[in-house]
Amino acid sequence: MPIAGIKQPEIITISDNLRLRRFDGCFDFAFEWYQDTETVWLVDGVKEPYTRGKLNGMYRYLDEHGELYFIEVRKDGVFQPIGDVCFWQEDMPIVIGEPAYRGRGIGAQVVSALIERGKELGYSRLYVNEIYDYNAGSRRCFEKAGFRVCEKTENGVRMMLELSEQE
Repeated sequence: MPIAGIKQPEIITISDNLRLRRFDGCFDFAFEWYQDTETVWLVDGVKEPYTRGKLNGMYRYLDEHGELYFIEVRKDGVFQPIGDVCFWQEDMPIVIGEPAYRGRGIGAQVVSALIERGKELGYSRLYVNEIYDYNAGSRRCFEKAGFRVCEKTENGVRMMLELSEQE
């Protein structure tokens, strides 16, 4: 169940070539993302690829805690999933699973769209539960969106965005 009492959009359009598509329970294509040790390192701080059971458990957990989406780009006229993101007030874990799409500003566009979603829902703050110290790219992405460190964690930082300070 996504956010209690809130209807999750099927699609959040970010641009003509980028969108978020609501998680539909079909994710075999994502298994490859979580076989990549760099991806798993950035997500979990370990370099052990996911089993199908672990991937299923992760998606089940995220789908129960927030609005779970696949990040999709239009390629040759067809939207294709390249990553995933889950949104709720307390966290916003985002993964660009296809390495070719990392570092191209997609994460920043997704974060921006989810900030707007938070505003629509009337939230005064948004949080990112933890960004590992070595995940400089993720930290930069959230800092550019206005998030600031609010707490040191065991392995990194927790970040917060005051939506009232946003335009």
